[in-house]
Amino acid sequence: MTKTALITGATSGFGAATARRFVAEGWKVIVTGRRAERLDALVTELGGAKSAYALCFDIQDSDAITAAINSLPPAFAEIDLLVNNAGLALGTSPAQKSDIDDWMTMIDTNTKGLVAITRIMLDKLIANKGAIINLASIAANWPYPGGNVYGATKAFVQQFSFGLRCDLAGTGVRVTSIEPGLSESEFTLVRTGGNKEAYDKLYGGADPLQPEDIAESIFWVASLPGHMNINALEVMPVSQCWSPFAIHRKES
Repeated sequence: MTKTALITGATSGFGAATARRFVAEGWKVIVTGRRAERLDALVTELGGAKSAYALCFDIQDSDAITAAINSLPPAFAEIDLLVNNAGLALGTSPAQKSDIDDWMTMIDTNTKGLVAITRIMLDKLIANKGAIINLASIAANWPYPGGNVYGATKAFVQQFSFGLRCDLAGTGVRVTSIEPGLSESEFTLVRTGGNKEAYDKLYGGADPLQPEDIAESIFWVASLPGHMNINALEVMPVSQCWSPFAIHRKES
């Protein structure tokens, strides 16, 4: 029987690559996002209505999420996997110089939006003994300057994943937090307001993770036997590692 995955934030990056990976393995996918033209193009690329279906909504709008899920045609209504990929980072400034509106947008998208669609989907996932894969970040585990609220939202995603595991014990639903490190995508362009110079500086010579690498990790987790659960998976490029603790010294 063909399985169906719902992938949020599928208009680019991890989400689009994940949709391609799953369709290549015979899954059907529901792709969501705010940019209808990109979703339509992706559905066409993936083979049209037999393989993919687009839902266009803002993850910050829980009423729109509910309406969209309720509008699914029968061929896509039974969902086996929720991939909570939609999220963003805005700004790289220290907390004392950050824009409060950027903070609230990250909270509304990365935490409130993820929580809303998860709650809306839980009955379906329990009925199908499905799975939830949440995209957190190494920022959930390792703070860095300018990471402030973004890192906090990803720590929430990680802990929410663990909490779901506890609550869903006995239902057969699997829950995983995937935590990527340095990854090349539109993410950094969004974070820096389209600063291509900053993008090139960050990724130059680093051989960062690519969206296809994370899609492969997501597919691996989803394709494991039903009695296995990967609680958390932290993934970095080989070029990325930990640095010594920063120490601020007084001027002599």
